[in-house]
Amino acid sequence: MFYLISAIYLGWSLGANDAANIFGTAVSSRMVKFVTAGILSSIFVILGSIIGGRAGIETISKISSMNLTAAGISSLSAAIAVTIMTILKLPVSTSQAVVGSIIGVGVMQKHVALTGLNKIIICWIGTPIGGCIVSIILYVLLARAVNRLRLSWAGFDFMMRAGLIITGCYGAYALGANNVANVTAVFYGAGFLSLQAAALIGGASIALGIVTFSKGVMKTVGKGIVKLDAFSALIVVLSNAITVHIYAIIGVPVSTSQAVVGAVLGIGLLKRAEALRKRAIIGVFSGWIATPIIAALVSMFIYFVINLKYVG
Repeated sequence: MFYLISAIYLGWSLGANDAANIFGTAVSSRMVKFVTAGILSSIFVILGSIIGGRAGIETISKISSMNLTAAGISSLSAAIAVTIMTILKLPVSTSQAVVGSIIGVGVMQKHVALTGLNKIIICWIGTPIGGCIVSIILYVLLARAVNRLRLSWAGFDFMMRAGLIITGCYGAYALGANNVANVTAVFYGAGFLSLQAAALIGGASIALGIVTFSKGVMKTVGKGIVKLDAFSALIVVLSNAITVHIYAIIGVPVSTSQAVVGAVLGIGLLKRAEALRKRAIIGVFSGWIATPIIAALVSMFIYFVINLKYVG
């Protein structure tokens, strides 16, 4: 039961932190209510986990050849690291936390599985770059298309609200498909859960985190880096969804935080970067660096404590 609780805790912390990357810009721009965003995100993240989560689960399981106890330590350590960052209201990479905790346990066991790790790291580097490029392309193309429609203010407002909801649902699906592996792949690799059970439990726990504790980080992502209008918010959400979904198909869990921040930076660059807030950007990147280190250290500490032998 302890192992299942640690998986649910990790999923909860992931949902609490990463929901901001789906609807954060929409909520902060007041185009979509938080309650609406939370309900829709929960539904589609579960669908994404069940329908599209297989590839990522199999990828992470290849670098987590560990027994059930080690899998539980890894999951709990990653969750603690992500929770710390969530309390600080910093969007972080759950993928990096999971891999950091797996490596920490591997170091303690004197066996670090490197199979597939190079592929994961390359995709991590490409995620914010991809989000930035996609957002610039989408902004230019969709801006031209919208201008040609010559909509009234009311028509434009309706289009933006509908677009944010649709792209948010797509983003939630992509989040579930890509990041469910972070929650339960180690337990699938340890033989504790079947593939179907891993996808369902992972998706449900992410949804729980979204509806209970995601509001604070949404405000950080939406307003902390660059001030977004409704159209820019739509582009960011769509860019994030496309970027993360591509990696879900490839089978590599990546950071939705990195994708969305890359997309927001793309918008800022198009606007000649006047609105970019360098302090917020530095804070986010610092979180990405600190997260895997913290997760690795926590997992090493927990592993050490659990394996202590007392002499009476």
